[in-house]
Amino acid sequence: MENKKIIQQWIELAEKDLALAVHAAKNMDPVPYELVCFHCQQFVEKYLKGFLVSKEKEPPYIHDLVKLVILCETENPELNQIKQLCVILTQYGVQPRYPGEMEINKEDMLKALQIAEDIKIIFHKKIPELFRVEK
Repeated sequence: MENKKIIQQWIELAEKDLALAVHAAKNMDPVPYELVCFHCQQFVEKYLKGFLVSKEKEPPYIHDLVKLVILCETENPELNQIKQLCVILTQYGVQPRYPGEMEINKEDMLKALQIAEDIKIIFHKKIPELFRVEK
């Protein structure tokens, strides 16, 4: 039962990351492209870690989405289809948080938002049980 609560917390935190990214992209001026990309990466990271918890695996303290997908594939091989998308988002997990590390533009941000939305759709289609909340 405790596991279900932790999974739900991972998903809720992920959804907050994506909502924040979308809000910032639409409402801030100037738009903080690097922070939007960071929160898109965080969204996917938390979905992947929530999935690992759902399979009774301890999620590692890493930000590399590709490594997380590889761990998740052992439980659900269909998640392989998001690996290439994760390659793109992984770069936003650390570098954008430090000055001068990375040049991120509007196109990068729009792509990161689209990838996050695409991954969300894939998760909801392929792993709907992850999103069922029991009360």
